[in-house]
Amino acid sequence: MATAGIPVGVVEDHPLYRTALAGLLQEEPDIELDAVAESVTQFAARRQRQGSVVLLDLNLPGVQDAAAVMEVVRLGHKVLVISAQAGRTQVLGAMDAGARGYLCKDADATEILRAIREIAAGRRYISPTVASFVLDTSASRAKYPELSVREIEVLAKVAAGERDQDIADALHISVRTVRSYLDRIRDKTGLRRRSELTRYAIGRGYVDHGSSNDSLLPA
Repeated sequence: MATAGIPVGVVEDHPLYRTALAGLLQEEPDIELDAVAESVTQFAARRQRQGSVVLLDLNLPGVQDAAAVMEVVRLGHKVLVISAQAGRTQVLGAMDAGARGYLCKDADATEILRAIREIAAGRRYISPTVASFVLDTSASRAKYPELSVREIEVLAKVAAGERDQDIADALHISVRTVRSYLDRIRDKTGLRRRSELTRYAIGRGYVDHGSSNDSLLPA
């Protein structure tokens, strides 16, 4: 009886890079290609396997950045970010949101496949080019409060300038619940004003307004 391969999905809006990733995965006998999509919403509609490793870009149409990571994790998948955005805020924001790994888009095929297999085995994989961000943060993480996934989600929307009612509508919860989350966030961070929370969220990488400059997978 044949052993099932590692299920892997792709969420990438750049068509050439998306095709390159899909082609790479299809050539590997121990990998089964699942949904290939250009947005998180499209992936959610197309996916057929639970618990797959999902190669996720951050700069996507619709849900993006740390919120995209959180949504794919919420769907029950293991996220490997592959992004042209490799700054401290992007890396830490993605990892705090639940990503299992982070690669830059200049990673070669060998490293991408190694990362997929490590994550499928229950481990994490961080590209050496961005590992220093994670190591530096681990040493000083005690000064940052632990926020839940939902609290991070609410905080990211506050930082994006959304009102309490907008946040409630987007997350399908009541305004009262939104304000309860905000009270918890304020208690944990010691910050009261929305402007202070916005600066905190941006500094932690929970929201990012930068653009991506995509490159193609090396041959």
